[in-house]
Amino acid sequence: MPALPAATDRAVALLKELGAESIAHPGGTLLAHLLRVQARLARWQARPALQLAGLCHAFYGTDGFPTVLLPPDRREDLATVIGAEAEAIVYLYASCDRKATYPALDQAAAAFHDRFTGRSGVPAPQGRRDFAELSAANELDLAHIDPVFRATWGRDLLALFTRCRDLLSPHARLDCRTVLAAPAPSAPPEQVVPGADQAGSAG
Repeated sequence: MPALPAATDRAVALLKELGAESIAHPGGTLLAHLLRVQARLARWQARPALQLAGLCHAFYGTDGFPTVLLPPDRREDLATVIGAEAEAIVYLYASCDRKATYPALDQAAAAFHDRFTGRSGVPAPQGRRDFAELSAANELDLAHIDPVFRATWGRDLLALFTRCRDLLSPHARLDCRTVLAAPAPSAPPEQVVPGADQAGSAG
């Protein structure tokens, strides 16, 4: 596994090369969002591979953010930069068909549905925990940065992460309650709801 600072620098360089700092995203740019997600995971004391996955979770696009920086058939390119463990988390997150997967996410034997291949499989317990932790970090960044997103999706996300609390770290559980359970602030009238899928994500 590459050392975290060096791998982070290489991942950020690749993100910039592929245009992430010029792609619009709630709260600014895609790169800014990815850096915030990584920072949140670091505050939660996530292991280095999960922090790197947080930084890189949108490389293949996601079910809530269709912009693709690298196609999934170039997984080895990303693995070379961040390591195979972190890349596997990125792929699991990016490939998830959320509408098919989320309803049973908290069930240990429930299948994940791969939107790239159309196949289903049951991830290892660690993979399911990584997916839940990364999902929480991503959604909480959006809820924190965008009051319209939070007002629209906050209740559903709180219900999802409460149902999946056994998959989350104590830091993540506390942050979910802090960000999602508090009254939502008023949004500026001109702000618009970001394109979000049925699960409530734009990333």
